Amino acid sequence: MAYVDGQQILAGNAKLMRRYDIEIPGEKYAGTVVYVAVNGTFAGVIVISDSLKEGVPEAIRRLKSEGVRQTVMLTGDNDDAAQQTAREAGVDKVHSQLLPADKVEIVEKLINEQHGWEALAFVGDGINDAPVLMRSDVGIAMGVIGSDAAIEAADIVLMDDDVRKISSTVKIARKTMGIIHANILFAIAVKVLILILSVAGAANMWMAIFGDVGVLILCIMNAMRLLGRNE
Repeated sequence: MAYVDGQQILAGNAKLMRRYDIEIPGEKYAGTVVYVAVNGTFAGVIVISDSLKEGVPEAIRRLKSEGVRQTVMLTGDNDDAAQQTAREAGVDKVHSQLLPADKVEIVEKLINEQHGWEALAFVGDGINDAPVLMRSDVGIAMGVIGSDAAIEAADIVLMDDDVRKISSTVKIARKTMGIIHANILFAIAVKVLILILSVAGAANMWMAIFGDVGVLILCIMNAMRLLGRNE
């Protein structure tokens, strides 16, 4: 609420209008609606709508090809605009007209619905997204358009804001974990084998050196595969 030239100006959502007993039209708009009233009388609406970010449908398809089970959109926009965006993007579920606290509550629910080794990743760029980025298993923020709060709260920052890079991030993460597991299993297996041979009296110094330095070098060489191009 503000006063301009002695006139009371109200600008906000439907809840604000109802608080001041101002009747608003029931017409639906494809976007975020800001109702405006002057001196207690409805004056009009301001409709704010965002265009779908380039590459979002492709990013969703890539994520599903990587095995992502479900994509969910959390937004403060009205339901009509949210549903339209979700259809264009190929998102599975939509939760609209949310406050920051509502987003955290839904993320908590989604986390509780996870099975086994599943993890929940959240992508956001606004100040209001910071609590959800911190609560999710993996928080991903946009480095160019993202707010400082979102960037600090995120685990991963996409510096060029290309959402298609999220699928590449998934590939890199899976490849990294695969190499880590392989190195651990290989190192333990070799050392256990040398230990058994030592107890049996069949091991020598060269085996011990291989079990220490040799295994280290082989694990490093295996890890260097991460330096390859990931797309």
